[in-house]
Amino acid sequence: MSGVLVVAEARRGELRDVSLELIGAARTLGQAPLSVAVVDHDPSRYRDRLAVDGVDAVLAVKTPSEQFEPHVAQRAVEALIEQEQPSLVVLGHTIDSLGFAPAVAARGAHGFASDVTRVSWEDGGAVVGRSAYGGKLEAELDFPGRDTVLLLLRAGTFEPAVAGGGSPEWRDVSVELGEPRSEHVEFREVEAGDVDITKAEFLLSVGRGIEDKDNLEQFEELAEQLGATLSVSRPLVDAGWVSNARQVGQSGKTVKPKVYLALGISGAVQHLAGMRNADTIIAVNSDPEAPIFNVAHYGVVADLFDIAGQLEQQSG
Repeated sequence: MSGVLVVAEARRGELRDVSLELIGAARTLGQAPLSVAVVDHDPSRYRDRLAVDGVDAVLAVKTPSEQFEPHVAQRAVEALIEQEQPSLVVLGHTIDSLGFAPAVAARGAHGFASDVTRVSWEDGGAVVGRSAYGGKLEAELDFPGRDTVLLLLRAGTFEPAVAGGGSPEWRDVSVELGEPRSEHVEFREVEAGDVDITKAEFLLSVGRGIEDKDNLEQFEELAEQLGATLSVSRPLVDAGWVSNARQVGQSGKTVKPKVYLALGISGAVQHLAGMRNADTIIAVNSDPEAPIFNVAHYGVVADLFDIAGQLEQQSG
């Protein structure tokens, strides 16, 4: 067995961004061949976006239904694993993949890990990192004795590949998918929060260091002055000060802004997992041993209110 099989994900006729993140992660492993499977009613509509440099082949499986069906995806991926014999199968840690990937792993006696935030190839096998104990620790896992391993990678964690620029072989794969077992009724949109922090290019993020709910207004105004979006760490959400739409971390949102300014955030593993891939991380904390300094590109050991005051003066 050899190579990596990436299972792309689409919805409503559009390739989801996580698909390119999966390809980007797979390319870093240096394992060939790298194939991408697209299981969809009309796989050809994704041909251009899946023409990614480094992808050797796109495996297209046509489904009978326009909408996603877990048992159909399960059968398709099982058939592709049997046909391609990959060492590693990479999917997104998403609602769709969670509906069938664990069953694929269980039925095939494959290695399996979900919510993966780090992956490498060492000594002939995959080694992954994922959070444990509610985000307080990072567990490192390998899979001895497993010829094939399925990994669900957390969306927003890995650098996406750039669509276009490649010329992979396109292969239409015929798979016996069985009869439909479900009927799609409708899509219902999830109620959006007051802001989408995952789209922000500049996040000003505050934590328990602001001490009191009454101080939050000051940082809301500072974020507005700086052209930033306000985000927070989990303690402020748990205290009921801010909605979870603004929470960064494992139990909140994974973000990748150009600039992440962290004021009064110590940097628990749970929080770091949600922001460590920002282009530039600037941390302000009065504790020189705060873990956030381990990932920050720039750090200031100072009182966050002093720094906030200086920023207000300079941007006023």
